Amino acid sequence: MRVLIVEDTEDIAKAISIRLENAGHAVDLEADGANAIDLLNVQTYDLVILDLTLPGCDGLEVLRNIRSRRVKTPVLVLTARSEVNEKISALDLGADDYLTKPFDYGELEARARALMRRNDGLADNRISFGALVVDRKARVAAVDGQPLSLTRRELTVLEILASRPERIFSKEELVDQLFNFDQDPSSNAVEQFVARIRRKLSGSSVEIRTLRGLGYQIVSR
Repeated sequence: MRVLIVEDTEDIAKAISIRLENAGHAVDLEADGANAIDLLNVQTYDLVILDLTLPGCDGLEVLRNIRSRRVKTPVLVLTARSEVNEKISALDLGADDYLTKPFDYGELEARARALMRRNDGLADNRISFGALVVDRKARVAAVDGQPLSLTRRELTVLEILASRPERIFSKEELVDQLFNFDQDPSSNAVEQFVARIRRKLSGSSVEIRTLRGLGYQIVSR
């Protein structure tokens, strides 16, 4: 999944980024509110973590812009402002959750998982599809009860496909969710991830199909 962190305190932004990248997400960082608006106009995200006190324009203006364009991306507001009126303003503008600094990074991760899970229409952190189970919190997967040995990005590809099994994902969509702007995205890398996952699913009732010219779809036989 792809996450945007809009936070002008560098050490906090970096710490959040490391936690989310270790959980398999592609993460972009932005410290300026106006630049964040420009970025959100051209890039789709699965979650935005948004500070309220920002240079350029504040987080409430960023949030107002997102919701005025009917963008439904979940937004977790992260701020040092603890006044109730600030929380009410953010929630009324369309924030999905609110954390006040200082915060626990484990709690932030849990809230981020909950928002992305809700956005995918899932009740908990486990994605079940046929004989396949992916645990988003533990970052593990198993098929027919047997653990799969997957790299971080292989697990993310499997998670993306299994969370919407009826959908066909193009290579471009998978690249977009696997790599941030600082990395070198490659459709060839996606092909390699899928090929390795197929080998690890070999012999099970779950497979990833290639639909020529369209992309990939996970199926249960």
